[in-house]
Amino acid sequence: MRLDIPEHKILVHEVSLPVYWGDMDALGHVNNTVYFRYMEQVRVSWITSIGGPVNHGTDGPVIANTFCNFYRELEFPAQLRVKLYVASPGRTSFDTYVTMERDDGDGEICAAGGATLVWVSQPEGRPVPLPPYLRAIVGGAQGLPGSDTPPALPA
Repeated sequence: MRLDIPEHKILVHEVSLPVYWGDMDALGHVNNTVYFRYMEQVRVSWITSIGGPVNHGTDGPVIANTFCNFYRELEFPAQLRVKLYVASPGRTSFDTYVTMERDDGDGEICAAGGATLVWVSQPEGRPVPLPPYLRAIVGGAQGLPGSDTPPALPA
């Protein structure tokens, strides 16, 4: 089953990540589980870049679900351009989508996936409303078309 990435989303972050020799499996291409680490890295990088918490003991993101569609094999050596988009904000959650392509490629997407993040009070173990600084970024994501221009961060 293939899950599609919606057209209505906002690009909020991108990183360049190396493909390491150890990322490959016995078939000589990046193992499918590693793509989930790439998606995790871009989400954590974004959240920390906007001042959000990613450590245990505070309020922060928890993954409710995740998926990845594989379009083209990745192999070592490579440098990846990993882009993170947000969409569908709710009271306590929002969707994230990720595209992965080779830096030296023609812009062809090698894999794409996503995850629903729920903002949770770690001490209580229950969902809490998205913090205002995060709502300011993801709040307008629902009705906007895909874009390669990140929104301005709140002052």
